Amino acid sequence: MAERLDELKHWLRDTAGLTDFHVEPASEDASFRRYFRVSFDDRTCIAMDAPPDKEDMRPFVHVSGILHDIGVHAPELLEVDLDKGFILLADLGTQLYLDVLSQDNVDRLYGDALGALLVIQARGPNSHGLPSYDRRLLLGEMELFPNWLIGTHLSMPLSGGQRAMLDETFTRLADAALAQPRVCVHRDFHSRNLMVTHENNPGIIDYQDAVVGPVTYDLVSLLRDCYIEWPRERVEAWARGYHELALQSGVLQQGHDNQEQFLRWFDWMGVQRHLKAAGIFARLFRRDGKPGFLGDIPRTLGYVIEVSSRYPELSGLGCLTGQVLDGLIAGQEAWTA
Repeated sequence: MAERLDELKHWLRDTAGLTDFHVEPASEDASFRRYFRVSFDDRTCIAMDAPPDKEDMRPFVHVSGILHDIGVHAPELLEVDLDKGFILLADLGTQLYLDVLSQDNVDRLYGDALGALLVIQARGPNSHGLPSYDRRLLLGEMELFPNWLIGTHLSMPLSGGQRAMLDETFTRLADAALAQPRVCVHRDFHSRNLMVTHENNPGIIDYQDAVVGPVTYDLVSLLRDCYIEWPRERVEAWARGYHELALQSGVLQQGHDNQEQFLRWFDWMGVQRHLKAAGIFARLFRRDGKPGFLGDIPRTLGYVIEVSSRYPELSGLGCLTGQVLDGLIAGQEAWTA
């Protein structure tokens, strides 16, 4: 790590042309990427360190171009070195949505975020130019739940019946996702990747995994955020409002005006995402030595349990998830000590 930081500083001098500057950590990331705030000449920029043997920066550069072209507030790329794995970015500031969201400002801040999402879905690629969120990817993501959370983290054996139930449920969830209209999907559109900015709010970051996929994916990522929770009634009101906007803007076409069908898509898409996220949080701890996300797993599983309780087809998943949550809570203190 120290060697990479030294290499970054040399790169800032030799390639970016900086002389008198100061470098400090800027944010924690759920990957091998690291971000540093670089201060110089009464201004700041962000340096991304993405080791080429662990991270491919090309998708980030590609999606940056897409977002800038459609007018979304993503950071400008000031210097790019794909070979070394360094990028110098414009600094969007220090205020994450997560840090400032409250009962008093959430409607305004989410209104801005939903407006940006509408632009991404209306103007971003919906067929070519990005990878497809296909069945293989959807199913592979859900497997993180039994593999990393149930198996590796909790060492909880699954019966043959439970494994069969998961296979059937994962197939249903993938079917529901693939039945939705396809749009440009940020894939991590939530409060830790949205920055409060004075102009063109919000600033949007961490978009390198963008795909073409289900219309409700980013919506549920924002409204059923793994890091902050709102009452179900309020969440559904926001989702219904977005459904109307999507119809008015042409993101959704004739035949997709059934609001209850949209909410079902929204619910089931959230279950898929939260199973994936819970598995990733466990993997970050067990494989990468990052315990910081363990505390977010109970909230994430809580969404799965609540939604599953309202759909008979998901009742088996809800029951198993409840057992997983009990085991997680029982061992949480020991893991985070």
